[in-house]
Amino acid sequence: MTMQVGDRAGLTDTGRRRRRNEDSYVLDPPLFAVADGMGGAQAGEVASRLAAAAFHEYREADELEPERRVEALVQEANRRVYERSREDANASGMGTTVTAALVEGDSVAIAHVGDSRAYRIRGDALEQLTEDHSLVADLMRSGRLTPEEAEAHPQRSVITRALGTDPEVDVDTFAVGLKPDDVFLLCSDGLTTMVPDEEILRIVHESSSLDRAARALVKAANKRGGEDNVTVVLFRVDADGADPPLDETVRLDPPARDGDTDELEDTLTEAAPVPPVAEPVAARAPAEPAARPAPAPPRRRRSRRAFAVVAALLFVALLLLVAFWGLANAHFVGAEEDGSVAVYQGLPYDVSEGFPLYRPRYVSTLHAAQLTQEERTELFDHELMDYGAARDRLARYEDEGVP
Repeated sequence: MTMQVGDRAGLTDTGRRRRRNEDSYVLDPPLFAVADGMGGAQAGEVASRLAAAAFHEYREADELEPERRVEALVQEANRRVYERSREDANASGMGTTVTAALVEGDSVAIAHVGDSRAYRIRGDALEQLTEDHSLVADLMRSGRLTPEEAEAHPQRSVITRALGTDPEVDVDTFAVGLKPDDVFLLCSDGLTTMVPDEEILRIVHESSSLDRAARALVKAANKRGGEDNVTVVLFRVDADGADPPLDETVRLDPPARDGDTDELEDTLTEAAPVPPVAEPVAARAPAEPAARPAPAPPRRRRSRRAFAVVAALLFVALLLLVAFWGLANAHFVGAEEDGSVAVYQGLPYDVSEGFPLYRPRYVSTLHAAQLTQEERTELFDHELMDYGAARDRLARYEDEGVP
């Protein structure tokens, strides 16, 4: 049964914490994609836009079968980002994720690099189709982290595979079957780190159109903090009926600037608090007069309270001493947001968002993407050690991985 793309929508938003929007998306049926850029200055924005433009402009792969075609598009995007990063010093080290979908016949071909995601909504089920290429995903697959621990991991934004870091990139490609009314969602991690899967499913089901669903998903991510750029692409497949006119354009929304973009209209209203209902006071029978007991001596109770206070203070002091020792002497191996492997001084925890208990002491030219999954699992176990031991441990991988 041949499927056609029906309703579709795309939307990108800067979020509540970022100054620039480094996401781009492609809404060019039957081809769709999301790219999440990374890099200093405006390099991440450049990388994602170069990747998205490649999907629109590159026609040499049009005659290939779907999986090979979508992989060729990703490789062309990688080539453009890589060459630009080598030619432009301001763009050095930039990269981008890409998750793309190509609908043809009775299946959709998926190509994936990074931690953006593809989902399929079929009936009452939301299925994640892609696997994240990220440090925490590696640790979860190896059993080192639980999903709950991964959500709060201090380096959860570190990706292990991206476009633009090497002349060629390893692309996950596969195809999934289609049924009428299947809905597909491509999104950057600005959505999935803020909004749980069950809420994503509820929002899509309750929305009267995919355009409204896209707006509601972005609004939900921002309502929960909007810590990153948020980009969503949604499309539905139909078995029959005319396909809507194709929009042969690439939707590349610019970063939010004064006067450039409209704020999403917030129509949610907070429910007024319901005043508490007073419970009726039961009638009380007059109590028989009783002899007043003699007051108990308070000394033992006071001594117990004093002991509890002293114990609590000692416990806090012990925690402070451990933290001070850790911040001063402990080191571990991790990775920067751009994927550079580093030795950190301190403890691998965040007090809160933006307040880590560690700082980079040495940043290597080795990138996490140059390591195998097994090597990343072994190296990034966050075992605490002194600085010399951490450097020695990293040196073994640098000798093998740094060109």
